[in-house]
This record gives sequence, C-alpha cells and structure tokens, in this order.
Amino acid sequence: MTSANEQGDRGGRGQRERRERQEQRERSRQAGSFGAAAGAYERGRPPYPPAASAWLVPDAARTVVDLGAGTGKLTRALRAPGRELVAVEPSDGMRAEFARVLPGIRALAGTAEAIPLPDASADAVVCAQAWHWVDPARAVPEAARVLRPGGRLALVWNSRDESVPWVAELGRLLREYAAAPTEDRQTDRVGAPFGPVERRDFRWRHPMSVPEIVDMVASRSYVITLDPAVRAGLLDRVRALLAAERPGEMPYVTECHRAER
Repeated sequence: MTSANEQGDRGGRGQRERRERQEQRERSRQAGSFGAAAGAYERGRPPYPPAASAWLVPDAARTVVDLGAGTGKLTRALRAPGRELVAVEPSDGMRAEFARVLPGIRALAGTAEAIPLPDASADAVVCAQAWHWVDPARAVPEAARVLRPGGRLALVWNSRDESVPWVAELGRLLREYAAAPTEDRQTDRVGAPFGPVERRDFRWRHPMSVPEIVDMVASRSYVITLDPAVRAGLLDRVRALLAAERPGEMPYVTECHRAER
C-alpha cells in the first residue's frame, strides 16, 4: 500500500517534471524565434569591442568557427589577414541576413551540439550571445572535437550596463513585460578536456539612435515571442522613455570567457 508521504513525493516530482518540460518548451520557442527578427537584430544589436575580440581569439588562430553566428556581429570583429572564418547558425532567417551583410564568409546550418566541420579543423571556436541556449553535455565535447590540440573555446555576451540609471529603467521595463532567458551562462559547465575558464569584462559605449535602440529591444527573444499587441505596447513605452532621456549611445559590459583545449 502506498503511503501518503510516497504519494506526495510522486506528486511533487511530477509537478517538477511538468514545470521543467514547460520551461524547456519555452526556452526552445525563444531560441528558435530569432529568424523572424533578423533585420531588427542586424540593425539593433551592437558590435564587439576590438579589445574583447583580441582577448577572446589569439592572433595566431588561422581557422575560427563562430557558433550561433546570427547576422555576424562577432564574425566581423574576428576578421584578420590570412584567417578563415566559418559561421555556424541554425536559423535560416539569420543565415540569410548573414549572407546579405557578409557574402564572402562561409555560413553553414548547424548547432553547437552538431557542428558540420571535420575533427581537429579549427584553432578557435567562439560563441556570442548563445552559450546559455546550448546543452553543455553535448556542446563541450563537440567543440573539443572540432578544435586542434591547444585550440581555444571562447564565450562572450554583450550586456546593457544597468549601473546607468536610464538603462536600469529600460531593464525594469523589459522585465515588467517578460522574463529574460536564464541568467545561467553555463561557463562553469565547460570542464574537460578544456582547462580552467578565464574571465575578463570590457566596459564601453556604443553610439545608437532611438530607432536602433528600439530594434535592439525588438530583437530580444522574449520580446519577439510576446503577443503582438503586448509587444507593440512595450515598444511604445520604450520609445517614450528614450524620448525623455535622448541618450545617443548605449553603455555595455562585454563579458568574455576563454578556455584552452
């Protein structure tokens, strides 16, 4: 006979499993949403500061893979004489925009868990704004497979600097409408065969017009997936905030991580 405690434990596990499945479905929906907003992503997302890209990828790297390349914001920062860049991006819409803005760089359909490249074919694998979407249990060995011995895995995020009051207000407004994706960067789950993960942050400011900031907001996964009427209301409030502040630039913190194979 099953005790009340055992039934309660089963019920609790069932609720947790249902909640986890629901959260995973929502994460998958958000992760797959970017293709519909590729133009806004290209117009509104910032580049990466040269100091950050230089810290992420060594000068000697000849073949560099950009995982989850999107529209090539980081790819552009990694260009160097004699270096081959290969973009890997799962979204058809994002790859189409990438091909439009960077027609001379190879862009392949693929994911961090299934990189369409041979073993030991790259000196560096970089992932910008995307490692929090991946399954590290599969993506870590896949990156290691593609890298040559001594190669580097580099992970990077541009984040708005909310130490600036109007930027903090923008963040509060966004959180009022929708929860952002998980804050877990998953950098602590890199592990073997990589060595210790190093981190460095870079603070900088990017000139942006009001329409570009609105596009930046509109290109967030949790905004793309809002009900259209709700999204329109949010963007109207963003425009009102920007009209009052008239910022002209966006302060950023670029968070960089790297590990050697």
